[in-house]
This record gives sequence, C-alpha cells and structure tokens, in this order.
Amino acid sequence: MSISPLTRDNDAAATSTGQPKAVWAVAFASIIAFMGIGLVDPILKPIGEQLNASPSQVSLLFTSYMAVTGVAMLVTGVVSSRFGAKKTLLSGLAIIIVFAALAGMSGTIGEIIGFRAGWGLGNALFIATALATIVGAATGGVAKAIILYEAALGIGIATGPLLGGVLGGISWRGPFFGVSVLMAVAFVAIVVLLPELPKPARPTSVSAPFKALRHRGLLTVSLTALLYNFGFFTLLAYTPFPLDMGTYAIGFIFFGWGVMLAVASVFLAPKLQARFGTLPMMGLSLGLFAADLAIMALFAEHKIALIVGVVVAGLFLGVNNTLITEAVMISAPVERSTASAAYSFVRFAGGAAAPWVAGKLGEHSISLPFWLGAACTAAGVTVLFLGRGTLAHIDDHDPAPHSVEEAQALTVGD
Repeated sequence: MSISPLTRDNDAAATSTGQPKAVWAVAFASIIAFMGIGLVDPILKPIGEQLNASPSQVSLLFTSYMAVTGVAMLVTGVVSSRFGAKKTLLSGLAIIIVFAALAGMSGTIGEIIGFRAGWGLGNALFIATALATIVGAATGGVAKAIILYEAALGIGIATGPLLGGVLGGISWRGPFFGVSVLMAVAFVAIVVLLPELPKPARPTSVSAPFKALRHRGLLTVSLTALLYNFGFFTLLAYTPFPLDMGTYAIGFIFFGWGVMLAVASVFLAPKLQARFGTLPMMGLSLGLFAADLAIMALFAEHKIALIVGVVVAGLFLGVNNTLITEAVMISAPVERSTASAAYSFVRFAGGAAAPWVAGKLGEHSISLPFWLGAACTAAGVTVLFLGRGTLAHIDDHDPAPHSVEEAQALTVGD
C-alpha cells in the first residue's frame, strides 16, 4: 500500500517534536490497537472461572479474533483504496469501540468470542491503514515515519499484557472497557486532527494475494510462518492456564516477553542478519524457539521454568519476525503489498487454529500443547530448509531500507 505524502503549506501544524499532531493521533491509536494482541492474556483464567468455561473455550477469544483479522486483511486494501484512509481508519476504530464494549458487557463465553471476532474486523481495517496514514502525514521522510510506527508497535505489544493485568485486577471486564474508552479518545483525535488523504491511483485487487502464492519462495515462507504460529499462539494463549497466577503476575510476565520481542526485533535482528545471513538466522531462531517450547513441555509443572520460557521466547520470536518479514518482501516478483497480504492471510491460519487446539489438549495433559507447539515449529524449520533453494537469492540481496509494506507485514506478524 502506498499513499502520496500530503502537501503541507507550512509547518505550523507540526508539534514541537517535528511531527504534525495528526501523526501523533494515529500513533496513539496504533499503540492501543496493538495492545489488543496481548491484552486478554492476564484475564483468560478469570474469564474461564467466572463464566464456567474450559481452557479451549476461553482460547477461542484468540481464535475468533485472529481468524477474522486474517481473512479481513485480504480485503482491507480494497476498502481503503476505494473509500480513503481516513474513512477506513475511523471505520476500524468505531468497530473496535463497539465490539470491545460489548465484550465487556457479555454474560457468556460465546458472546465474548463473537464480539472478539468483530473486534478483529475493526483491527484489520485499522492496522492495514494506519501505517500508510502516518507515512502520508509525517514530516522527515518515509524512514522516520516507519520508525515512529514500529515504536508504536513495540510499545503496544509490550504494554498490552501490563494494561490487561492492571485493569483485569479490578474485573475481567476492565480491559475490554479500557480499550473501548481509549479508542474513543483516538477516534475523536483523528476526526479533529487528521485531514483527508488522497486515494491510491490504482484500486487494490482481491485476487492478487492468492495469485502471489503460486511463487514457491513466498509459499515456503508463508507455510513456515503458519507452522511456527502454532508455537507462538500456544505460548500466548495457553501458558496463562498452567501458570495459574493472578492477573498482575501474568501481565508482568508477558510484559517481559513483549519487551524482549521489541528489543530483539529492532536491535538484535539487524546485527545477526548482517553477520550470519537471513536464512541461517531464521532457521536458528525458530530452532531455538522450538527447543524453548520443548523445555517448557518437560517442566510444565514448574512455574519458574514456564516464566523463563515465556520471556526468553520473546528474543527468538523478535529476531525471526523481523527477518522473515524481509524475506517475504523479496521472496516473489510481486508488489510488496500483495506479498504482505498473502503472507498475512496464510500465517493467521496458524494463529487462529493454535489457541483452541492448545486449550483442548491442555484439558487432558498440561504439557501436550507445548509439545505440539515445539513439533509444529520444528516442522516450520524443516519446510524452510526444504524450500531454501527457492529463497537462495535472499542472502544475495542487500537489505533494503524500511518500506511501508515491510513494516505492515511485521505488524500483522506480531
């Protein structure tokens, strides 16, 4: 997705930090949107206890959210290219406001699952458009705008579980209402501060992502992501149950995970890539994540082992997410936005299935979900190894400057 930068008559609209207020309004909304990824972690167990729901039923909060987000990512480009970025942003925010509030007012687990699905639709509309909006409104060029956006991504992912723990300590309904209120503030800010942005010259095609998957390089990377997402969302959606700790404790544990993920994405990944290459580091980081999950399976009844396993996993996932995102961008001779949409759709299939499967297995054995996550992640390494020939050009490719589509792919990947 690309949008021409706005023409600015003067710099009066810019804040003292050098960016227009409109940019900070969208960045603030982005932080809140990204919080939604891990926000429910600390309240999974309280929801199950108070609504008499099993772990697999509660895990469907992730499944419905991820499934709808993944499918919707195929059409958000079509929507924004026809109706404009501002209208798409506001539509996404409005949907999140309504469905987050409805989730907070729910009386059954089925209602929350359904409302989380609606939340996923709103989130897809928002995150698919937010980056292009920041790029179009920011000063200082695309690179600085993307750094700002990725900073919002890191802050949101890291603080989501923390906010969920604090508000969840009051009531499991608190995080849902909190998001609804914060998004309402963001909605007003964008209405007031963000001008209309020009639409893309050429509307986006719905069929393009499916055609892109005919390229074996892109398909290899996408299938790798699908498989390791079983491990990723087993960690995210299932681990709070065997930890069996309070909302504050769970929030702080996953806050540590989010911080490690953000640090590894921004600082470690580029250095490791430059020294060892993209494909070798992807394989190593996924192999280490699989080993981490296997250790968690072996010591599933020891909370210290699970806590350390969760936090350390952030390092492996942060490195992999950054490198696999760049691999997606140059894995096939298609537009980057098209590659991003195809990759996101396939990857979210793993994210949608894993929480329910992990919860179901966990009802029979505390360690089985971790074993499955480890096995699927190891299978992802195997797929990457077998398809390395279709990706041989990646390490011959000089790392390109950050692009809009690369940062967008990193968003939906995380």
